[in-house]
Amino acid sequence: MTKLSKIRFSGVIELESGLHIGGGDAFAAIGAIDSPIVKDSVTNLPIIPGSSLKGKMRTLLARSYNEEVAKTPNDDNERITRLFGASSGYGKDGKCPLQARLIFRDSILSNGKELLDNGANSYTETKFENTINRVTAVANPRQIERAIRTSQFNFELIYDVVEESEVKEDLETILDGFKLLELDYLGGNGSRGYGKIKFNNLSAETVFGDYDVTELNEKLGA
Repeated sequence: MTKLSKIRFSGVIELESGLHIGGGDAFAAIGAIDSPIVKDSVTNLPIIPGSSLKGKMRTLLARSYNEEVAKTPNDDNERITRLFGASSGYGKDGKCPLQARLIFRDSILSNGKELLDNGANSYTETKFENTINRVTAVANPRQIERAIRTSQFNFELIYDVVEESEVKEDLETILDGFKLLELDYLGGNGSRGYGKIKFNNLSAETVFGDYDVTELNEKLGA
């Protein structure tokens, strides 16, 4: 049995275009933004939820690794399910869930003061979008809130070393996930230019146990 170790990936997510991850718009007062972004309830700063990172990375990896469209997440390639987990009904016996080896943390805006010092009026911006009725040519304008370009968010991802023989492949899958996220987008309206991100200063450290991450950090450029 492999001795448990925990590896922490850390770095910075930098926005290369405005980012919209919706925070709920069940009620919007007259004149208010139609589609606000999710914010930290304590500081009111923009955040990137861990669930958004996890969901998008898994989706992109599934498109890359699955040989055919998976009917459910449980049907994803094994390289994906062992990292992201599977619900009850997984496996040959169909009884036991599979615990995820990855833990995604929420990422909170970390360079707010720098943004304001560089001339930003706020941590967010309002982007006006229009949908046009092709029959009547009537425009339907919307106000969409975005975290602004050059915003930086502290990033943290925990990987559990569960089976040593699978660690190298798991880490390759994680690195593929980072690259796919940079080549795609986070949040909504990605086809309109929203949500382009870049990972900066990525590094890995063993925070529990004794797994050697020297080779991994060489791949990360740390």
